[in-house]
Amino acid sequence: MAKLHVNGTAREFEVEGDTPLLWALREQLGLTGTKYGCGIAACGACTVHIDGVPTRSCVRPVSSIGPNEKIVTIEGLSPDGSHPVQKAWVQLDVPQCGYCQCGMVMTAAALLKAKPNPTDADINEAMTNICRCGTYNRIRAAIKVVAAGGNTRSAALAIEHTDGSTT
Repeated sequence: MAKLHVNGTAREFEVEGDTPLLWALREQLGLTGTKYGCGIAACGACTVHIDGVPTRSCVRPVSSIGPNEKIVTIEGLSPDGSHPVQKAWVQLDVPQCGYCQCGMVMTAAALLKAKPNPTDADINEAMTNICRCGTYNRIRAAIKVVAAGGNTRSAALAIEHTDGSTT
């Protein structure tokens, strides 16, 4: 029996202690926003926050997490998509296929909480997730937009969209 605090709710469920947190979230709790990418903590698709720290859930056994540690998944970051990082992702059309984006958003949110105005070096150091579609420039831009209060102009960006509009 595992007892975990997930997205603001204490949850009890049956799971083997050596089960990776990723699978407990997806299979036992039905929180499928956290994705399986590699299973070796290299890609970051499985990133969740544990007590505010971005954590690769594919290699973290459920038994290593205490009942008082607070786990936040993409579903708990903002159920309605109103988190500033999520808004910037939409505003700048960051995702292509979108598979890795939940992990990217979780990592970016933790970075911006720790460093509200990150430098390029800070972004490089924190954003170690892998995006097979190569949206790294848009990810960096979205982080800068959030740091600039959500305004693309004050973030020194002029994004031209496929419809010809500029943000």
